[in-house]
Amino acid sequence: MKMTRRSSCGLWLVLVFICAVSTKSASAQPGGHLLVLRSPSFGWNLAFNLKIDGRRVADIAQGHSYHAWLPAGEHVLTVSKIPYVGYIEPTSITVNIQPGWTNVFTAMWDSGQVFLRPSGMWLTPGELWQLRP
Repeated sequence: MKMTRRSSCGLWLVLVFICAVSTKSASAQPGGHLLVLRSPSFGWNLAFNLKIDGRRVADIAQGHSYHAWLPAGEHVLTVSKIPYVGYIEPTSITVNIQPGWTNVFTAMWDSGQVFLRPSGMWLTPGELWQLRP
């Protein structure tokens, strides 16, 4: 009986150790901060829906923004207009979240479409289209 108790206690300690190590390694991979702002010229009567990796996370109206911590790696941000009047295709952008970094995007409205502009990029999709050869 003592042998069975001793082996089961040893097995229990091994499982606890494995769980502790796996939990520590999962928390050792820090993420980055995502900040999605709304352009002041977006429109007072419009909002936009934000999805991260296909999962709806927020509806952002005038005077609001979105911020969250995401795990490091590539993520797809998708935005679409609210209210859903007519058919306007959602737009997506891929972001590579780096540990400890802050990724800032501004939601803008141009040519009847909502899109996310990374900080530091000054041309809208409509302006880029006009510059095409």
